[in-house]
Amino acid sequence: MINEVITSFFDERKEIWLKKSLKPSLSDEEILKVHEACTEIFSLEIWLPNAAKRAGQISMSTHPCTFSHPSARKNKNGYVTSIISEAEHRDDGFLRSGNVMVQKDALGNAAALDVHKFLSLKMPDGKQLIEHIKNDTDLSKALLRIKTKSYEALRDGFLEMIVSSKESITSSKIKQVYFPVDDDYHQLSLLSNSGMMYHLRKRLDEIRFSDKVKELREKRRKNEFSEEGYAEIYNLTTIAYGGTKPQNISVLNSQNGGKAQLLYSMPPVLNDRTTRFPKHDFFHESIRLWNLSDTFKALHNIYKVPNYSNVTMRDARKYHYERLVEKIIEQMWAVRLVADEQYYEKTSRLKSHQKIWLCPEYEARRDEGDEWLDKVTKEISLWIIHSYKKQLGKSAIDINGKEELIDIEKIVEKYKEALR
Repeated sequence: MINEVITSFFDERKEIWLKKSLKPSLSDEEILKVHEACTEIFSLEIWLPNAAKRAGQISMSTHPCTFSHPSARKNKNGYVTSIISEAEHRDDGFLRSGNVMVQKDALGNAAALDVHKFLSLKMPDGKQLIEHIKNDTDLSKALLRIKTKSYEALRDGFLEMIVSSKESITSSKIKQVYFPVDDDYHQLSLLSNSGMMYHLRKRLDEIRFSDKVKELREKRRKNEFSEEGYAEIYNLTTIAYGGTKPQNISVLNSQNGGKAQLLYSMPPVLNDRTTRFPKHDFFHESIRLWNLSDTFKALHNIYKVPNYSNVTMRDARKYHYERLVEKIIEQMWAVRLVADEQYYEKTSRLKSHQKIWLCPEYEARRDEGDEWLDKVTKEISLWIIHSYKKQLGKSAIDINGKEELIDIEKIVEKYKEALR
């Protein structure tokens, strides 16, 4: 007994055939003969052997070569071997063959496309008819056991559509590049997975042109309220295959009018980061000493004066120390501004008091006490002395570090609230 899916297929084929064959000028007797001929042509005893004979003219493929070049299928060596990818599913995060279930494509004689459609019919169990024939199921046996041809002959004929040639034949028109690796190779130019390509188009069409979306767009145009929204996909590019004869490329290409959609895939535009959130230490990573070289040189010139402790020199030193502290405060705010975007708790190696000082998530703790702030001011004072020595190198004056540190700490103390 034939199921409804197969019956519907033959009813559709009969309707198309009758539409072409019936003419207004035909008599009733001639019309009757046309209907009888139609019934005979599409009877299982006649149509199945004919279809099995033509099945070899169509080759199923997951990666048709004709997308690379329309004339790539046949050359002096014969027909290019059809590729049917049987890649395994892996949770590797890649959109690739094996990780997505899409329809197989087919290419070959356009006159045999009805055979492909027949073998691609989805049965009640969700499997295609060709899979039932391949697996020799009860459904396959019930369908192909007819009087005019043996079951084995019909089965072998239909399986020609999915059986690849034992010898591998390629074409220079595919422009494939093989990179030798020991006794094997890597394929550097891939064939198009047309099933995936046109499944993408199907999804895009549903997102953009479904009845639901059209209704929501109309509401938006009329400025009417809706609890639901819809998505827009911008910067799509349409690519055409096959020109005026998309059927010469593949079945799926023909069904989609030879047009596929490409998603926008330009690399992101990256902005230079003028400020980077420190990972280990603010003073080593966020302050660039070469930006402060003039200030340290000015301090160096003051230190060289024999009696640099007089009032004039003290005021000059104080001025330059203040400029350094103000530069630190300026950089502190720059770092705080990028903290939300760049700070990652798991990878950060900042000291706890610097986290309180710089990270917005610790902002509430800044007013709870001054212990963390005292550590920051101490680090600023030490940083000024160490940075002077580092910037001037061997030329640095051996100043009285302890006394100078006390003077610097007094100046930094005045900026305590600005540092909070």
